[in-house]
Amino acid sequence: MNESIITAGNKIKSVRELKFIDVETVAERTGLTASQIEMIENGESVSLAPLIKIARALGVRLGTFLDDIESDGLVVCRNEDYNKGVRFNASCGNTKHLDYYSLARAKSGRYMEPFIIEINNSKGDDFTFSSHEGEEFIYCLEGTVEIVYGQESCTLNSGDSIYYDSIVEHGIQAVNGKAKILAVVYAPV
Repeated sequence: MNESIITAGNKIKSVRELKFIDVETVAERTGLTASQIEMIENGESVSLAPLIKIARALGVRLGTFLDDIESDGLVVCRNEDYNKGVRFNASCGNTKHLDYYSLARAKSGRYMEPFIIEINNSKGDDFTFSSHEGEEFIYCLEGTVEIVYGQESCTLNSGDSIYYDSIVEHGIQAVNGKAKILAVVYAPV
């Protein structure tokens, strides 16, 4: 089991219990099932969209679940270190092709979440759309990706970027099997 999944799940459970909120209430507020919430809390599965919904339901920022060592000041994440911190993947459903690496895990009080996301699938593979409050900025670092946004589709090559409202259903896939992007997600509390 991935340590970062355990950490995020433990933090969710801790916040929920500190606020005296039961699993059923979180499920009702998020549209997830109680068993999905319990699976996330137990470290069995996690992805970005449910984490954002749970953060909103609990009245905390997304970073609460991803924070490592808190700092109010400057936070530097070196190239060789980004994959050593909080990492999670969407290990359930059709989004298991995305591996997220947090770039700001040590910054407390943040409202933006920057990630390096490695995409390991091919165009045409099934993938799940997600939607959540906020905005996203994506910069393609390596490879070619297709972003499906509502009824639109856009291809990004290395060096291209896109910015969109994430409340609209969206999905991402690598065109040739593998790609790497920088994603910055803003999720209001």
